[in-house]
Amino acid sequence: MQSTATLSDDAPIDDGYKWVALSNTTLAVLLATIDASIVLIAMPDIFRGIGLDPLKPGNSFYLLWMILGFLVVTSVLVVSLGRLGDLFGRVRMYNIGFVVYTVASLFLTIDWMHGAAGADWLIGFRIVQGIGAAFLIGNSAAILTDAFPAHQRGLALGINNVVGISGQFLGLVLGGILAPIEWRLIFLVSVPFGLLGTVWSYRRLREVGVRTRQPIDWIGNLTFASGLVLVMIGITYGIRPYQGHTMSWTSPFVITVLSLGVSLLVTFVVVEQHVEYPMFRLPLFRIRAFTFGVLSSFLSAVARGGLMFMLIIWLQGIWLPEHGYSFTSTPLWAGIHMLPLTAGILLAGPASGFLSDRFGSRPFATGGMLGSALGFVLLLMLPIDFAYPAFAAILFLLGLSMGAFASPNRAGVMNSLPPGDRGAGAGMNQTFQNSAQVLSIGIFFTLMIVGLSGTLPHSLTTGLEAHGVPHATAASVGQLPPVSVLFSAFLGYNPAQELIGPHVLHTLPQATVATISGRSFFPKLIAEPFQSGLHEAFAFAIIACLIAAAASWSRGGRYVNTDALPDATPALDD
Repeated sequence: MQSTATLSDDAPIDDGYKWVALSNTTLAVLLATIDASIVLIAMPDIFRGIGLDPLKPGNSFYLLWMILGFLVVTSVLVVSLGRLGDLFGRVRMYNIGFVVYTVASLFLTIDWMHGAAGADWLIGFRIVQGIGAAFLIGNSAAILTDAFPAHQRGLALGINNVVGISGQFLGLVLGGILAPIEWRLIFLVSVPFGLLGTVWSYRRLREVGVRTRQPIDWIGNLTFASGLVLVMIGITYGIRPYQGHTMSWTSPFVITVLSLGVSLLVTFVVVEQHVEYPMFRLPLFRIRAFTFGVLSSFLSAVARGGLMFMLIIWLQGIWLPEHGYSFTSTPLWAGIHMLPLTAGILLAGPASGFLSDRFGSRPFATGGMLGSALGFVLLLMLPIDFAYPAFAAILFLLGLSMGAFASPNRAGVMNSLPPGDRGAGAGMNQTFQNSAQVLSIGIFFTLMIVGLSGTLPHSLTTGLEAHGVPHATAASVGQLPPVSVLFSAFLGYNPAQELIGPHVLHTLPQATVATISGRSFFPKLIAEPFQSGLHEAFAFAIIACLIAAAASWSRGGRYVNTDALPDATPALDD
């Protein structure tokens, strides 16, 4: 006889269905998060495949938007699509997402063009792929919350969330393996899994949650999407050089775009307070557990989002070449060397989710953020040329801490939501989290560039001159924007060869060329400036984690919301 479980809103559902919902939505979230990071490692092979040099100043647009376009569009749309799930059915919106995602993955695979046209094609369909991912991410948590009873949601949401976070790091390894074989494989690999998920979800998932019938808030959607897109554009362009400056934060374009974006977001908040059926359920912030859960999730993502980039640059640009790895192989090995972080997340996530179902989310989420702060402190104390066992142990600690935070925090957020607002609330939480990742990239790169700009020009100029490079060339390289050096290291290029150029290298003695083009010359040259920038970035991450821990503790005790949206919701003590 088949057993049944009763949901918080008294909707009975068989035990078998909830595991179908968990497995299908976990596959969807895994695919979406893998695709968010898989292009990071594959970028050199993609640009070689379409015949475009990513290090040329004019091509930095393609580089940034191929990486960030996916994140930007998911950040913009996830609230609206979660709200559409509340209105028209979460499973229906989720199924549409699988179709859009799979079709976009197929079209990314068949890019036949070269140069700028090929890059435009990829950026365009990366955005379409992000739209599909937003459908999936915006409704998966609500589907799980509908399917699982309150006493099992921590485990279910924990598994789903931890697999999603792990996907960001697994994408690095997968991209490093597939891209050298054929760059199109990084997109093609998603197609069969997308087809499987699509057929599976259409056949097995069904609507079991509370659905509301309300008109769409078009003005709110428009002001929110426009404002967030403009802010994201401002952040991505802010780290580019501008008229002799290392960054563009003072450029009229960036100032104008950011100002317009913030103004539209302020307008959005005003609009949402006056429309009858808003897309962004501002009254949800009267729920203490929801407010502080979202805040801690945002700060955690701010600390975590830029970490991946910093670790990749550290490994690819300095540590791996100094330990005998060729520059072309460093993207793959960077992903492999970061696997302890993924292992920690996978281990701690489900366990903390299960325990939070019994003891509440506050102690685990707060402890996870304190552990993350400790991990960043230990990373800050490491020498640039570290011993790998120590580095791996710190990454494992960070993974355990992030996993211990993510699962209970997400369960606490979802449990605090009224049944009819789970899609909108999950979308709001995910929007803050995705936006924080883009913001984090801008902050980390800005702090890194600030740290580099003080000493990098002198180090490059004197180091190159000491090895016979003409003064004019050495000074020209020394005056290059630090972001060019970071991108070169990030993409797995030999920075000396790319930045000096073959026409100058051909004029130097072979022994000098061998030294400059060797694996250890450039890493040693930039190690000290890089460490200065790294300290700035990690110090910021420590502060973000500590504030997130305080916010997480402030959520109050365990609380499960089974009612309509109240005027105020008290927090219960554990």
